[in-house]
Amino acid sequence: MNIMSIENITKSYGVKTLIDNFAFGLHQGEKIGIIGVNGTGKSTLLKILAGKETPETGQVVKGNHVRIEYLAQDPEFDPEATVIEQVFKSDAKEIVLLREYEQLLAILSGSYDEKLGEKLLAYQGEIDRLHLWDLESEAKATLSKLGIQDITLKMKQLSGGQRKRVALASALITPSELLILDEPTNHLDNDMIDKLETILNARKEAVVMITHDRYFLDRVTNRILEIDRGRLFSYDGNYSYFLEQKMERIQLESASEQKRQNLLRKELAWVKRGAKARTTKQKARLDRFEALSNQQGVQMQQQVDIALGASRLGRKIIEFHNVSKSFGEKVIMSDFTYTLAKTDRIGIIGPNGIGKTTLMRMITGELVVDSGTIEIGETVRIGYFSQDNAHMNENMRAIDYISEVAQIVETTNKEVITASQLCERFLFDGHMQYSRIGDLSGGERRRLHLLRVLMSAPNVLLLDEPTNDLDIETLRRLEDYLDSYAGIVITVSHDRYFLDRVCNKIFGYEGNGYIRVYTGNYQEYMEFFAQHKQQVELFAQEQTIKTAKPVQIREKQANKLTYQERKEKETIDDEIEVLELANADLDEQIVVHAVDYKKIQVLMAEKAKLEAALEAKYERWEYLQERE
Repeated sequence: MNIMSIENITKSYGVKTLIDNFAFGLHQGEKIGIIGVNGTGKSTLLKILAGKETPETGQVVKGNHVRIEYLAQDPEFDPEATVIEQVFKSDAKEIVLLREYEQLLAILSGSYDEKLGEKLLAYQGEIDRLHLWDLESEAKATLSKLGIQDITLKMKQLSGGQRKRVALASALITPSELLILDEPTNHLDNDMIDKLETILNARKEAVVMITHDRYFLDRVTNRILEIDRGRLFSYDGNYSYFLEQKMERIQLESASEQKRQNLLRKELAWVKRGAKARTTKQKARLDRFEALSNQQGVQMQQQVDIALGASRLGRKIIEFHNVSKSFGEKVIMSDFTYTLAKTDRIGIIGPNGIGKTTLMRMITGELVVDSGTIEIGETVRIGYFSQDNAHMNENMRAIDYISEVAQIVETTNKEVITASQLCERFLFDGHMQYSRIGDLSGGERRRLHLLRVLMSAPNVLLLDEPTNDLDIETLRRLEDYLDSYAGIVITVSHDRYFLDRVCNKIFGYEGNGYIRVYTGNYQEYMEFFAQHKQQVELFAQEQTIKTAKPVQIREKQANKLTYQERKEKETIDDEIEVLELANADLDEQIVVHAVDYKKIQVLMAEKAKLEAALEAKYERWEYLQERE
């Protein structure tokens, strides 16, 4: 069933036409991935579909009952709202209903009003009819899957990545017929991306997304829309099928262009012989030559040209000797020792917040180790492609930002070119070079940052989340460049394809400061981890004991369970279950007696006592588990 029709829309910014006469339809249940080089209008297209921007010509027609939920690349948020309040900020009727019900319930708990009581009862009936009682539980479960555990925190207390994940959770739980996601996999670790794949694959409603995660595209999408040279191409199938079909399309276009060029050569030879337009036949051939000459040939897609070398690297590179690092009670690295080899292509993986970027910043000297040493060879020249663009002055022109490193550079084939020419090879034309950095798209800024890092000829390349905001074509070029790069690569990435394609070693953060050095790519490491999960977990527990304070160890050894406590441990699960059932029964009674203020007061008092008892049992359960 068609849910939206896009009819010949056009959109320009200044002199640049981003969307030129695009036309396609969206159908129920489709999972669509939009791909293309940064700056070609992918995010703009999403905004038009979401109704956030309007096309200059053409129109977007959607069904009367089609609701759209949109996750922006940089979502807005209320800094004073708690996590759960932000999740329920949507104006979808279901979310509004739940929000108003909670607000009304809060008013009635202070003073009873008969009319408000009747209104509350009507709300309850509507919530029952729409089956919304489980929506809050679903929101909490989704937040948990995305690594957000404390829903009482205010949004201003969260990191940028955490805020994006809260916005993603809100988009996922808000009822809609069309879900539009701009870079949903950014700021998600590999485990979270796997969970997001499961959520979207189970979704019956349509999804349109921009993502540069090629494994994600392959596993979730059933249609690809590609923006290429100002045109829109549609491919039914996942990312692998798209690659096959695109190769065929390029071959056909090349063959067509070759035929046109051959015809032009023949016509040109005939014209040069001095043909005169005396006969109808001769006039027709001249007209055909004119038409062929004016016909626009196939334009090849512009591609980033990375042809920058690395400095010479000496025998001594980087050596970690018994390095440890903690932040308070949190152990980031414990007694880590490793010597880098010239052939190393290292991928650093682990959950968000475990300390992957900390390792990078210790190498650069931004952070100091707590104990041990990091020795860096004299010939080492580090290029650090950081995770964000905070260091970039948005008021600076792009060409000035690049020229700060060098006015002239030498390419891998010994060609000497200017900074401006190098910018053109990274798809920054004359107009863009003199644009403010703040006026560039997120992807264009990342590409400019990458250019600045590479033009300094580093021989140790630190890439912190390089795949965030870089388009797939640029990533392909970067991967191809790294194949012949004469230096060391250390990368933090959640892009599983990039890790498989580039890395030959994995630093796996397995908890409690332990880093496993594994020879192989990401997929091979994950297969090892799955096969030896139990041993890995036991080893992590041993590391916890090793890094614990001696006093804590002695206390744990001294605190053995008594006979009475062992008996208590055998029955406490059943006791907790009884209390949980009683609590659930009270919740039902509160709903039934919502208009009876006096009864509600009694029930709420009982519930407070019951929850206190339940909390005490939970704490006791944890105590007994720890003592075991």
